[in-house]
Amino acid sequence: NRQPSQQYTCADAVAMSRLLQLSGAPMTLGIAFLALSYVLSQFFRVFLAVLVAPLKADLGLETDTLATASGLWFLSFAAMQIPVGWALDTIGPRRTSAYLFLIGAGGGAMLFAAATTALHIKAAMILIGIGCAPVLMACYYIFVRNHPPKQFATLAAAMIGVGTLGNVSASVPLSWAVDLVGWRVTMWLLAAICSAIALGIWRFVRDPEQVTGDVGGSVIDLLRIPALWLILPLMFVNYVPAAAIRGLWISPYLSDVFELSQAQIGRATLAMGLAMVVGVFAYGPLDRILGTRKWVIIGGNLIMATCLLALFANPAGNPAIAILLMCGVGLFGATYPVVIAHARTLFPTHLTGRGVTLMNLFGIGGVGLLQFGSGRMHTAATGAEPTTAYHSLFGSFAIIIVIGLIPYFFSRDRMD
Repeated sequence: NRQPSQQYTCADAVAMSRLLQLSGAPMTLGIAFLALSYVLSQFFRVFLAVLVAPLKADLGLETDTLATASGLWFLSFAAMQIPVGWALDTIGPRRTSAYLFLIGAGGGAMLFAAATTALHIKAAMILIGIGCAPVLMACYYIFVRNHPPKQFATLAAAMIGVGTLGNVSASVPLSWAVDLVGWRVTMWLLAAICSAIALGIWRFVRDPEQVTGDVGGSVIDLLRIPALWLILPLMFVNYVPAAAIRGLWISPYLSDVFELSQAQIGRATLAMGLAMVVGVFAYGPLDRILGTRKWVIIGGNLIMATCLLALFANPAGNPAIAILLMCGVGLFGATYPVVIAHARTLFPTHLTGRGVTLMNLFGIGGVGLLQFGSGRMHTAATGAEPTTAYHSLFGSFAIIIVIGLIPYFFSRDRMD
């Protein structure tokens, strides 16, 4: 008699084991608990799309307020990356992940469940962002330190693919749970799950051996690498369209422009979430199959930009085509782990933790900052035709991807 949200978490655990084994990752209990925490990290970055209607009804929150709350999640997540990188290199992934996930994700979910004002929701999203900040990077740190470099892109994509099941569960399964027990009870259940996973991380994760010898250096040393500056602009914008659309805008867009029901919107978010899962797993081995990282990344981002331009050109067209194009954004825009794998070839071993978290800072920070901008853009168009705001949003997303690709064209293709 589990609630739907709990049923899906159990299904995630089974899928996680199978998918990581297929990708070559060691399925230890420690990796399993880190992967489950990343499932919830992906869940929390997109779940507001499903809660737009109940939060508006119960707390009177408007879409632009929720866009700000979503942006705060990403910004707090990004702001933690530098201290998380230091902690991974200094005290290891076990304590870093367990402490932050328990206090941040568990405590933030409790605050969200008890919220009565917009301020409570924003504070809860900040806490949850802090709690989720270390979990993926802890996995990456373990993969880099314990496994051959040539496996990193595949393992990184596998972990993101597994985590993206949280994106999927924040669609129809979350809608079922909210309909059945309400959003507050659902959040209390999630708080309990987060706390249990944090305890599992503390018990089962094993820290890699510390690097001996010269362990000096800092993020400043990484920023002195000229080749990295050709990758960072794309890292800053690459994840923005998929995260912003799936995380929030898909729901009001389909409701305002096409007047779809909540059930129809739930199915659309599920479809886009599944597309994102397929995308990260498809990209994982492509660099080794095709012998290039650079052109895999460029090709995927150009196709994503084309999907966005099609939405920009006709935002009020056929709803089925609009959903298909948003799925295309999720599928072809899933180059995030390949971009990190490209940058990782530039990092010295003793700065691995700070290197991957620096990349994550740019990737997640870009989403946070531009999500604020998307909310203001939508508010500025209030009173106009519903399509006007979304026309501007999709066009802006396409433009930033093209801008990010320009310096990346001049980067050197690097394999392990």
